[in-house]
Amino acid sequence: MSPGFDQRLADQVAKANSLLCIGLDPDPARFPAHLHGLEARTAIVAFNRAIVEATQDLVCAYKPNLGFYVAQGIAGVEALVETRELIPSHIPVILDCKVGDMSSTAAAYAAGYFGTWNFDAVTANPYQGEDSLAPFLSYPDKGVFILCRTSNPSSRDLQDIAIQDGEDHLYLRVANRARTLQRDYPAHVGLVCGATVPEILGRIRAQEPALPILLPGVGAQDGDLEASLEAGLRGDGTGLLVAPSRSIIYAGNGPDFAERARDAADALLQQINSVRKRRTKSAGLA
Repeated sequence: MSPGFDQRLADQVAKANSLLCIGLDPDPARFPAHLHGLEARTAIVAFNRAIVEATQDLVCAYKPNLGFYVAQGIAGVEALVETRELIPSHIPVILDCKVGDMSSTAAAYAAGYFGTWNFDAVTANPYQGEDSLAPFLSYPDKGVFILCRTSNPSSRDLQDIAIQDGEDHLYLRVANRARTLQRDYPAHVGLVCGATVPEILGRIRAQEPALPILLPGVGAQDGDLEASLEAGLRGDGTGLLVAPSRSIIYAGNGPDFAERARDAADALLQQINSVRKRRTKSAGLA
């Protein structure tokens, strides 16, 4: 039996000494000029291939966002499938699809994303409840990152709602529920919490010390990297997947765009590992 998502992720974190999960969010309008004349599928795959080849030794995972591929129609979907296939097999790939639907429809999504396309994990919206998540959670070797407190400004409209039966906010109820789902289903469960709200991230980590947390909002969204690391790292210096996209993949827009992406990724990785080293040293684990 092949290792599950959690073990594969842990192995890659250790191998690369990295918590960096680069988002592969292609926007052909932002591609370097030498890719502009190409058909959409060809251009996207060429762009993604260059980014992956330049950064694969620096990452713990990659995270393509489904929307950027669907925006290009059939060519974009074909490029997504080809991108999945070109990523080295030892590196986990998380499809950022924020899926959540009626149980029979969710089962079809799960069969497509996990079965046909062979992604290692997905992001999922818990709003429709357990039966909308169950088909994804039933895959024992896969991962499901449940939206908990997202990085966008309007996330507070619902996610910060106070509730009355013993927990402060809805996002803490979601986090608590994710722990129960981790216990009751064979898939590996994590949370999504943005780097734009490190104080909330700290509350979530205090309540859920074990669950891995996918951390968007670093880079283009101006999330506080150091405060988020301090709030969200586990005691052993793991437990977060720092997930920049635009700030890395569009660090340059010339013929050397992949090299500039590598430079940006490496600089961010050094920042992350500096905090990790300080944290583990203070905990006596270094």
